[in-house]
Amino acid sequence: MTTLDTGLTLIRTASRRVSRANSIVGNAFKGWMPTGLYARALLIMIVPMVILQTVVAGVFMERHWNTVTRRLSAAVVQDVAALIDIYKGYPQDKDRTMLRRIAQQRLNLVVDFLPAGDMPPPGPKPFFNLLDQSLSSQIGRQISRPFWIDTVGRSNLVEIRIALDDAVMRIFAQRGAAYASNTDIFLFWMVGTSSILLIVSVLFLRNQIKPILRLADAAESFGKGREVPNFRPRGAREVRRAAHAFLEMKARIERTLEQRTAMLAGVSHDLRTILTRFKLELALLGDSPEIDAMRKDVDEMSHMLEDYLAFARGDNGEIAQPTDISNALEELRGDAERNGHSATVSFHGLPVVTVKPQALKRCLGNLVSNAARHADAIAITGHRDHRYLTITVDDDGPGIPAAMREEVFKPFLRLDDARNQDEGGTGLGLAIARDIARSHGGDITLGDSPMGGLRASVRIPV
Repeated sequence: MTTLDTGLTLIRTASRRVSRANSIVGNAFKGWMPTGLYARALLIMIVPMVILQTVVAGVFMERHWNTVTRRLSAAVVQDVAALIDIYKGYPQDKDRTMLRRIAQQRLNLVVDFLPAGDMPPPGPKPFFNLLDQSLSSQIGRQISRPFWIDTVGRSNLVEIRIALDDAVMRIFAQRGAAYASNTDIFLFWMVGTSSILLIVSVLFLRNQIKPILRLADAAESFGKGREVPNFRPRGAREVRRAAHAFLEMKARIERTLEQRTAMLAGVSHDLRTILTRFKLELALLGDSPEIDAMRKDVDEMSHMLEDYLAFARGDNGEIAQPTDISNALEELRGDAERNGHSATVSFHGLPVVTVKPQALKRCLGNLVSNAARHADAIAITGHRDHRYLTITVDDDGPGIPAAMREEVFKPFLRLDDARNQDEGGTGLGLAIARDIARSHGGDITLGDSPMGGLRASVRIPV
């Protein structure tokens, strides 16, 4: 293996490791990152602002405050050194009156003298000891005498004690003269201006997010088969473009459904005319076993034609409206009992749901009819929460094999080998039911029933 091959192998290995690490970090971030666009946009604005201000504050404190504090501390220590020189150079001032006057009037310092050796033990250093470090450094550099300082005892004063030959000079200086004390002003302006800008950004972002939320609500309502009143494109250019595309798609879908319905209406009219003519001709032929069989075939053809048209037409044209689902389930129970079947109904939750009532009744009616055709007992259960309306139809019939539970939703499919072949049907009942459920934004699933037969579950978003 050449050196080039070895290098390429190392690069590929490193690339795979970086990709794996990136994937791990990305998955970790996804766990706590917000999922909404509004929250993510706020995070995108807030995080850079916080990082920027943290960096600015750090640089300001490190560069500006440190520099200013060192210079102010150096000036105060220079004044103290000058007072020590006066103390040494004018021994004739026994009471140190002139020294105190110069310190008070010219240097804004309060000076007094303590007996020699009156130096307290060193105290604990404060957490933010920038002033202590700066004063200690300047005193050691300019005076080079034993000293003691206290920057904590009095909030607005700094106490400095310098050991002289025959006394201890105690100096009180204003904290502002030795320390850059404009921290609160800086933080106030930084936090205040950031808060104002953040509030303005949040309000602006909220107005930009509203059109996206309205578009999502309109698409969701259309997916549930509901009308979208007073919706029009708003917001930024890209959002308006998406809204226009949604409206055009909605118009194309509705136009396609209208054309299909019109075509089927024409086909229905023509076929019904022919079947009506057949019925009249059979009525004129009299009664015989052959004529009765032909009449039965014509009736079956009429029934099949109605099923085909209902499947192709779907629930087009019906408007969604608030509907009491519990009353609809009671009507289904009554229909089943009138046909000689045992049926029970229970409903939990708020019963009023916005659906297409006739279409949903047809959907549930097909499921109940399918159960009644192959079972003796039927149980209908409804449940509504804050997200979904769920209706289950259980029976004690033979059920459907698990491998065929998706196949039975295909149009014209009948499980004749598992069902009673003497029973009529076009194989469109479950297909029509699923089509109606999906037009409401939901779906139908089949499973095992606790009664021993089949369970058909309809789940529709509310």
